[in-house]
Order: sequence, then C-alpha cells, then structure tokens
Amino acid sequence: MTSHQTTQTMKPATAAKKLGVYLEATPADFQEGVVSRGELNALQADPPAWLQELRREGPHPRPVVAAKLGVSIAGLARGGVTEALTTEQIDALKEELPAWLRRERATQAEVRKEAVRVKEKNAERADQARRPRT
Repeated sequence: MTSHQTTQTMKPATAAKKLGVYLEATPADFQEGVVSRGELNALQADPPAWLQELRREGPHPRPVVAAKLGVSIAGLARGGVTEALTTEQIDALKEELPAWLRRERATQAEVRKEAVRVKEKNAERADQARRPRT
C-alpha cells in the first residue's frame, strides 16, 4: 500500500487572512488562484515586495486596523469604520483622536483589566484546590 499525500490548499481569502492583508488589495493572480500550505509558508518566510508593501502601507483588514488603533472590531463598527484603512488613515485617526476612538479605547482597557482579574481569580481558585485540606 502506498501513501498518497495530497497538497493542502486554501482559498485566497483564507491565505490573505493568515498573512494579515486585505484580499482586495492583493495581486490578481493571488486572488484568482489557490494557495498551497508550502506557498503560504514561503510567503511568510520571504515576503515578496507586494506583500511587504501591503503590510507596511495597507489597506489593512479590519482586525489589523482594530489592533493598530487599540480597539475591538466591534468598536470599529460602532465608530463607523467598516472599510479597510491605509496606514496613513490609521495614523490620521490616532492624531485626530475622535470621541468614539477615545471611548472604544477606554472600553478595551476595561475589558483587558477584567480579563486579568478573572485570570488571577481562576489561578487563585486552582491554587486553593491543589492545597491539601487540614
């Protein structure tokens, strides 16, 4: 019996997501083809000029925009940002610091604080559960 190994492939949208780039801004041959696991690894290890440029200048997908602004994706939507933004547009928002961005950053800070509190509380409970009862 011989083992037949098939090449793993993914849709361009999946590959773009894994690369952290906006699919519509990628070259046409990338958008129209399929990407193998090996090709994805090669793009990550040695990004071509178009990928470096997209990562540096954008347009960036919403998860990247949200991370660069320090807010959640839902926070972007509440702020009216529904499209991909360039690095220049993101920097302009950071400078302008509109009310929605200040509010969403504060919300995100509270969410992080709560996550730390819950994690510490769970660690404390786990530690107490490990201790022998006397």
